[in-house]
Amino acid sequence: MAPKVLISDSLSEAAVQIFRDRGIDVDFQPELGKDKDKLAEVIGNYDGLAIRSATKVTEKILANAPNLKVIGRAGIGTDNIDKDASSKKGVIVMNTPFGNMITTAEHAIAMMFAVARQIPEASASTHAGKWEKSKFMGVELTGKTLGVIGAGNIGGIVCDRARGLKMKVVAYDPFLGEEKAEKMGVEKVELDELLSRADFITLHVPFTDQTANILSRENLEKTKKGVRIINCARGGLVDEEALADLLKSGHVAGAAFDVFKEEPAKENPLFNLPNVVCTPHLGAATTEAQENVALQVAEQMSDYLLTGAVSNALNMPSVTAEEAKVMTPWINLAGHLGAFIGQMTDEPIKAINILYDGTVSEMNLEALNCGVVAGIMKRANPDVNMVSAPVVAREKGIQISTTNQDKSGVFDGYIKVTVVTEKRERSVAGTVFSDGKPRFIQIKGIQVDAEIGAHMLYTTNEDVPGIIGTLGQTMGENGVNIANFTLGRSEAKGEAIALLYVDEQVPAPVIDKLAATGMFRQIKPLQFDVA
Repeated sequence: MAPKVLISDSLSEAAVQIFRDRGIDVDFQPELGKDKDKLAEVIGNYDGLAIRSATKVTEKILANAPNLKVIGRAGIGTDNIDKDASSKKGVIVMNTPFGNMITTAEHAIAMMFAVARQIPEASASTHAGKWEKSKFMGVELTGKTLGVIGAGNIGGIVCDRARGLKMKVVAYDPFLGEEKAEKMGVEKVELDELLSRADFITLHVPFTDQTANILSRENLEKTKKGVRIINCARGGLVDEEALADLLKSGHVAGAAFDVFKEEPAKENPLFNLPNVVCTPHLGAATTEAQENVALQVAEQMSDYLLTGAVSNALNMPSVTAEEAKVMTPWINLAGHLGAFIGQMTDEPIKAINILYDGTVSEMNLEALNCGVVAGIMKRANPDVNMVSAPVVAREKGIQISTTNQDKSGVFDGYIKVTVVTEKRERSVAGTVFSDGKPRFIQIKGIQVDAEIGAHMLYTTNEDVPGIIGTLGQTMGENGVNIANFTLGRSEAKGEAIALLYVDEQVPAPVIDKLAATGMFRQIKPLQFDVA
């Protein structure tokens, strides 16, 4: 059955056609996102949800979405999506961070020109027939210092355009390296230095706990007298009341805001102040940008639903379509290793240690980690998946560590998973053979070669004669067919294990009969999600 996607906001018809061309059943209802009750009523029918800003994806909506796998936001901002609830639900949240970069950067530059030359006020005055030429004395941008807070994708474009305008550019960004800054032609500085030097300040950071109110009253008072401030990023980055006070006092010469702490902004301290330019969140509002982000979100969602490729996800490591082809058997193995340990471990887990050896160590380890953790967590919560598993593990205080190393044995690559509890450590290792099928190759340090099936039986015993016969006879007498039988031992007469791949789940009475023989230390039926 084809995946089914709901588009609940206004998206380009070209995006709708992309879904259809890729074989996805798409339901285009651009007004539905405004009706949260109706959305909650129908969302359970869909595998994917494509939105813009009108649809609010709340915990209530997600609670009614048992089949939802991916939410695609056509645009950068995902404030209208409950990302924590999405992750716990196992739903991937994607955005399109590159589709409107140029448009947003150009709007910031336009706003900078507008406030430098008081264009909106001069236009209104001229329309009113006043011809107040001497009233609107502006400043040039050439030779001025622009302070850019956040020199990422959009901020980087603004830096490039500003340099083209012959401005001096200083940038504050904790993630900007000296080498990258030099390549961009900007001077990397700390925030206080930027505040004291900049003639214009423009913000290009997301709204986070670290960036909230980054231009606080205290920081605004550190700015150079006559500074002009532009915000086309996110509301809440600037103390709007403090900025209004400094505009009235003359310390700040002007401001241009496209975003506000509360939106839609019906009232705001900045409204109706002289030399303050305000626009209604138009940063991405161009025909080209809206088309780009719509096409991107349709492609991204289609790729994930059809091939498992993940791009621009906020709560899941990205996996390209090419990586997905190579990694799928290894991701399956990671899940099986986790499932084995998860089913074998009864005590609370303190830590999960994952070793990647050989070729697998060069793959996307974040995605593989998610597979391992999901396999472990499924025993306690069958609904957990690669998206929600890390969240569940974090909430339980489980420490996750990884090690990768060059090839160290006979296998080109393998994964070894060890869990640590208060009482013990338990480990299992596996590899993927050339046929693409995963195998267990080591359990509790004992070498094995076990094909993985949907139903398996694991036993431990002292290495004595009769074990094979007892297992075979008991299974046969009770109608349980053995597809594969694997044995291993630490040493002669030491600890031994058996792993049986059987056609169906071993019934409890059969396990009781095996236990009654007194030959086995542990008998554990196992189940694996084998496609």
